[in-house]
Amino acid sequence: MRRARIFVFKFIVGIIALSILSVIVFKFVPVPVTATMLMDENGITKDWEPLSDIDRDLVRAVIAAEDGKFCEHSGFDAEAIAKAIASNAQGGRIRGGSTISQQTAKNVFLWQGGGYPRKAMEAYFTLLIENIWGKRRIMEVYLNVAETGIGTYGAEAGAQRYYGKSASSLSPLEAARMAAALPLPKKRSVTNPRGWLRGHGQTIAARIGVVGRDGLDACVYE
Repeated sequence: MRRARIFVFKFIVGIIALSILSVIVFKFVPVPVTATMLMDENGITKDWEPLSDIDRDLVRAVIAAEDGKFCEHSGFDAEAIAKAIASNAQGGRIRGGSTISQQTAKNVFLWQGGGYPRKAMEAYFTLLIENIWGKRRIMEVYLNVAETGIGTYGAEAGAQRYYGKSASSLSPLEAARMAAALPLPKKRSVTNPRGWLRGHGQTIAARIGVVGRDGLDACVYE
């Protein structure tokens, strides 16, 4: 029993050390591939770009659409989580409460899908990247690994797919429409949105200015 306990202890310490090491490595090295990419039956189209080569309007659009308190929280938005739980309990369209930090942790180190064990690991990696990477690196990685379309990953590949241009030269409306599609990139149209999605994109486009005016993206560019 003593040997078994020692083995389990060493195994746990090894896993923790490996996870911390991987987070440190990806603070400086582009993430080459993720589990989501590898499991995508549509293949992988991606092109890593530094944040300096991604239009600031896209950063602001993503904050407006996904995580308005990105620069304020330390990885988790308790208010958004509470609202999501209350909304989902009432039925209808499922609402998420994950921050950009949580989504980045899941995309890079874990897999899609729910379950408490995965959620616990997501929280663990979220804390690691918040403290080791910082906000700018989190945003840079998110915009390079997030699924932006069928078999398409990252802002650059998405911009090329939908607009035939670099992610460095998106218009506010183009950025907003890409951000509006992020939660369901395989189902939401970017170039020809209709109905609610079209209005949602326009709302995000309008909020881009608010994000800039109120400095809600300041932590990314400080």
